[in-house]
Amino acid sequence: MEKTRILILGGTSEARRLAEELATREEFDILLSLAGRTQAPAQQPVPVRIGGFGGAEGLVNFLTGGGYHLLVDATHPFAERISANAAIAAERTGIRALALVRPEWMPEPGDHWHIVADIPGAIAALGPAPRRVFLATGRQGAHHAEIAPQHFYLVRSVDPVDPPLALADVDYVLDRGPFTLESEIDLMRKHRIDAVITKNSGGMAAYAKIEAARLLGIKVVVIARAPAAIMTSVETVEAALEAIDHLVSPAMKRGV
Repeated sequence: MEKTRILILGGTSEARRLAEELATREEFDILLSLAGRTQAPAQQPVPVRIGGFGGAEGLVNFLTGGGYHLLVDATHPFAERISANAAIAAERTGIRALALVRPEWMPEPGDHWHIVADIPGAIAALGPAPRRVFLATGRQGAHHAEIAPQHFYLVRSVDPVDPPLALADVDYVLDRGPFTLESEIDLMRKHRIDAVITKNSGGMAAYAKIEAARLLGIKVVVIARAPAAIMTSVETVEAALEAIDHLVSPAMKRGV
């Protein structure tokens, strides 16, 4: 019997978990696609391709040429371009599609949040007076800190910021989550952090910095998500597995 071919657009822990669950089922042929932004991606449980597709049209050609039956967008909540391309490709090909999007973080009592639209807006929200800033947005976009050189920046990323920031007062931490509450508190105390900049990525792997800031009374500048691409979506791996079971059928393979 022909296997159901599923393309997962990944790069998140949820994508890895979903691929791991689907890989145990013989009726599925899984390919996990990574954008290639991380130099040493975590080991994955299924075959992996690395690199872009060449926009929505390239993804259309890849899906149709590969005979895929289902597209799952499990990219990072801030990978807006690939998610938009996925929605366009699903519409153009008629291939069924599903988005796995982790829920946003929500402010809780004791949080001191300032919500902005992007990294430049977050830097501006720090104000003119010098601050000690934990820039926890990764290396993509870290160069925007150069517009406000009066601050100290602690920049955390999986890969080095290259080229290094043109700032006089900056330090770097190379690390990959998940992070613990204790380690985040220690990091903020060690560097005397009084402001955190983070994307509203959701999930538990990076939430400890939000908890640490709450307990330490530190301001958090939160970059909001852009509106999601129009696609059927679920919030958990378990819900994605259930949805895939409903979507996959002999009729689906025939394009009915």
